[in-house]
Amino acid sequence: MINLVERHGQSLDLYSKAKFGDCHIEVEVMVPRGANSGIYCLGEYEIQVFDSWARVRMGSSGMGAIYGASPPLVNACKRPGEWQKYVIDLLAPKFDTSGRKTENAKFVRVELNGQVLHENLEMKGQTPGGLTGREAATGPLMFQGNHGPVAYRNIIIKPLLK
Repeated sequence: MINLVERHGQSLDLYSKAKFGDCHIEVEVMVPRGANSGIYCLGEYEIQVFDSWARVRMGSSGMGAIYGASPPLVNACKRPGEWQKYVIDLLAPKFDTSGRKTENAKFVRVELNGQVLHENLEMKGQTPGGLTGREAATGPLMFQGNHGPVAYRNIIIKPLLK
């Protein structure tokens, strides 16, 4: 799957019809030089897809960051044009029968190319730019179209076994 966005303003977000709750996600991405995109878990929590090759300082917008919430622990980014693999374990937020949130979403573990980027990262809310701008117990997997093309393959999503 290739999102062929050439420049900002041509965004085309691609997302699954299926909705997921607690989930285990594996996906490979190929990022060309200067590209910027994101994988939105449940449609609302963005893991950054960004050309961060050879960066020394990783901020909250570098490859593997939870956008606006937490930078990755390490720069595990490969050279532009190489396939890279994310493995993401996410617990969805929980809600009571009245719709009040009782538990925050949590990234149990996020790995890039076999290196741990985040562990037990509790999300107090969604990240900017999500599909609906509201947290929910389930949501689709969304691939953001943003600055430059990004390719995805070998997408696996299954329930997270606790």
